[in-house]
Amino acid sequence: MFDIGFWELMFIAIIGLLVLGPEKLPGAIRSVTSTFRSVKQTANALKSELNHELRVQELHKNLKQAEEKGMQNLTSQESKAIAELEEAAKSVTNSYKNPTDSEKP
Repeated sequence: MFDIGFWELMFIAIIGLLVLGPEKLPGAIRSVTSTFRSVKQTANALKSELNHELRVQELHKNLKQAEEKGMQNLTSQESKAIAELEEAAKSVTNSYKNPTDSEKP
């Protein structure tokens, strides 16, 4: 993201020391670091959510194409999408099963 070299960092530290003074500089550094960390975490969360939504949209498109073909003569991409959706459905179903259901014959 930012490529700050040693001399640029020293220049910023000296300016910060002159402007804020030695008492307030450590607190300012912690505040800036915390803000950058928060921004980075938010950006990563947004990126992850966007990737997830794009994947869901792609699966939906492939499923729709497979349904239009009557689930016959599917491409490998459509078959993979259906398999992934079936696996997701199984994991959701298994997570909501009653623990005593597995003990019944």
